[in-house]
Amino acid sequence: MPRRRHHHVYVIELSKDVLLEPKFRKNNPGYIDGKPCVYVGMTGLDPDVRFDKHKAGIQCNAYVFRYGLRLLPDLYEGFNPMRYEDAVEKEIEIGIDLRSAGFGVWQA
Repeated sequence: MPRRRHHHVYVIELSKDVLLEPKFRKNNPGYIDGKPCVYVGMTGLDPDVRFDKHKAGIQCNAYVFRYGLRLLPDLYEGFNPMRYEDAVEKEIEIGIDLRSAGFGVWQA
């Protein structure tokens, strides 16, 4: 039986204040001033629900909890939903693409 397509990739815009975090800056040496800072993740939940959980401190990424502003559906909506294996690959691919474009990117 084929696996159900219920996994999602998502991108969250982070406040520019995340740039004050040394670990974030160190992991984004190609960051171009003025470009967005984002968190790229994947989930078996709806991205809106996952974002709410991050902000509520439930299984959250610390940068999203502190600096998460909003979802950026234009960067991921066309891919969802997908199989788990595809979501794992797409999350990495989106992160690489955004980093190549000068974004500040964090992935768990």
